[in-house]
Amino acid sequence: MFLAFPAFGKYSTPLLFLSVQGLIFAFLLLRRYLKDKNLSDAFLFGILIFACYGQTCYTVGFLGWYDTYQNTKINYALFSVGIVIAPLIYLYIKSITTSKFRLKSRDFFHFLPLILFALYRGSIYVLDAMQPGFHDVQNGALKLSLDEPYVQPLMTAFGFAQMLLYLAFTLQLFYHYRRKINAFFSNTYKLELNWIRNFLLVYTFLFLYDVVQTIISSFFVELGYTQQWWLVFFSGIAITYVGIKGFFTDTTKLKKLNFSFSPNKISVPELQNHPKKEISEDTIQQIKRLMESEKPYLDPELNLIDLAKRANMSRSQLSETINLGFNKNFNDFVNLYRIDAFKKMIEAEKHEQLSLLGIAFECGFNSKATFNRVFKKLTHTSPTEFLRTTV
Repeated sequence: MFLAFPAFGKYSTPLLFLSVQGLIFAFLLLRRYLKDKNLSDAFLFGILIFACYGQTCYTVGFLGWYDTYQNTKINYALFSVGIVIAPLIYLYIKSITTSKFRLKSRDFFHFLPLILFALYRGSIYVLDAMQPGFHDVQNGALKLSLDEPYVQPLMTAFGFAQMLLYLAFTLQLFYHYRRKINAFFSNTYKLELNWIRNFLLVYTFLFLYDVVQTIISSFFVELGYTQQWWLVFFSGIAITYVGIKGFFTDTTKLKKLNFSFSPNKISVPELQNHPKKEISEDTIQQIKRLMESEKPYLDPELNLIDLAKRANMSRSQLSETINLGFNKNFNDFVNLYRIDAFKKMIEAEKHEQLSLLGIAFECGFNSKATFNRVFKKLTHTSPTEFLRTTV
């Protein structure tokens, strides 16, 4: 009997490998949190550890645990880990995008569904354990008559609704934050923002896949364990990806950013119920003269506060002038001057002394990835292609 477990095969082995990888990075994050006290590491540790818990429950099943130990009580400990991962996703992104983020007592209410469900499951386990013959079966009377037919379907529906809401709120938080960065900083934090975007896309994909699979299994064709294996496998890949990228992507620089105002959106005049605010030509020319004479765009750390001080304007006034007077956000406005400076240096044959990246750094860019992305966006060609057509 004991030789039946563990049974390594094409279903169990990949899940076991991915779960172990996730656990390794989960504890690396925990170790770093204990050292640096960075709350985002603690939240990501929580995401990974609960995801690995759900993954492990499926993995031991494919390893033959349930067939070998048919009176195991593990079903009392199984639950939809989404009820805890959903708020952890929100708090993780919030801790990254909020300057001086602190965990408040009200934040613990996010985990109230998990606490209540744990108390409920513990209660029915105790009551079932008091019944004769409990130790000879896998599920007790209440587990079979109450939990599986009624509570579990309700918790599944609740979990989907909760994950949908938290993902919606988190995506809104991220896109609002990204818009503020583009309006405030001249060199955006592309690597870190891409990580947050990809992280949210991964969990959005898993959520949608789970919803579709549940609908098919509930209303059309009941899916077997091997057919449901693909969701578990994709979840394992997600755990490994999130663990590796989350550990090695430095997001601490994002949480240090501070925004003291909300930038205005560029409005579309024909959609407005009131006339578009006019920016005086003198103000526009003032900004142009400043950019051309003092060349503040050469500073890679230039932000809206710095430029506002140089222009003797408030931050909101400068933001409004750039948005409405130049029809650009702050990021594109400054980078357009950097691109023009780069083109002039190429025309002056500076590329014979410096590499293209060296010239980009001279013009105020702070990374190769940012330079290439911005150049392609604003000129619709690559720096190499531009050099080839110019020389």
